[in-house]
Amino acid sequence: MKNILVTGCAGFIGSNFVPYFLEKYQEYTIVNLDLLTYAGNLENLQELEKHPRYKFIQGNICNRELVEFIFTEYNISGVIHFAAESHVDNSIKNPGIFIETNVNGTFTLIDVAYKFWMEKPFKYRDRYLNGMMNEKEDHSKLEKATLPRFHHISTDEVYGTLGDTGFFTEKTPYAPNSPYSASKASSDMIVRSYQETYGLNSVITNCSNNYGPKQHHEKLIPTIIRNALSGNSIPIYGDGKNIRDWLYVLDHCKGIDLVYHTGKNSEVYNIGGRNERTNLQIVDRICTILDEKIPKDKSYKELITFVEDRAGHDRRYAIDATKIENKLGWKADEDFDSGIVKTIEYYLKKYIK
Repeated sequence: MKNILVTGCAGFIGSNFVPYFLEKYQEYTIVNLDLLTYAGNLENLQELEKHPRYKFIQGNICNRELVEFIFTEYNISGVIHFAAESHVDNSIKNPGIFIETNVNGTFTLIDVAYKFWMEKPFKYRDRYLNGMMNEKEDHSKLEKATLPRFHHISTDEVYGTLGDTGFFTEKTPYAPNSPYSASKASSDMIVRSYQETYGLNSVITNCSNNYGPKQHHEKLIPTIIRNALSGNSIPIYGDGKNIRDWLYVLDHCKGIDLVYHTGKNSEVYNIGGRNERTNLQIVDRICTILDEKIPKDKSYKELITFVEDRAGHDRRYAIDATKIENKLGWKADEDFDSGIVKTIEYYLKKYIK
């Protein structure tokens, strides 16, 4: 049995990932470390309440003593790190907590992992080697799953903003424009430093905008659905023409699974849905579907209201997912039209009793 620490499982992506992962693999036990801030909700993981291979620990990833205890108590042999402050608006109002959680928390996790798994730089402890390698040999020659692995989940927002054309690739220079994206860029660099300086087996994935079941109600798509159903105005920043690449959350989970198990040590993989949409296109499509499923006297589109734009609002994100598609064979199963229908059906069950 392999015990892996998965942080932030009560949040949106983590709560979709863990049930998928435990169902697919019988050889893993997952230890979930989550502080349960406003973005984390144990109701997202109700189906795992009595699962024999799932353990929940409430706590802060910045608490080094707790993280060290978890590594020792559960003999952790892998980390998948979701936990992060991720709401851009909140980072503008209170950037300090984003630095504390995203930067210091990532440092605490990876530093504890390094000291638990390795004797010194480029020398894993003997219990992980089984006579396969000494400190002078190249770790990259090992089979993918031989060594404990640290998988850091990041965002396309670290790359900044795009013009009308072009895509983010793994070679795009970092240019974060919000306290949130700056904190994630910083955490990416911390992981990179442990790859280069200490030889820690780690990978980074940068994803585009996720959507789907269990997303926090403050995010764009849940906000549109919730406000429409309640008859409240649907707020859209600025002119509504900001563009994002939308990735269905289960497709993201499958990409994470693939990178964790087969990705090359020290590599970065961008995971995107190839579904560029403006915010106006998003709200229009959702309202059209709701008009069909739950018609009212007037179209839900009449609730659309334009509000003052967010400070530092990036204009366009778009990921080139060629690397993970070609190197690892990943491909999104959902296009936006199929994924948004599944998402709306989830929220209809949630909001309409």
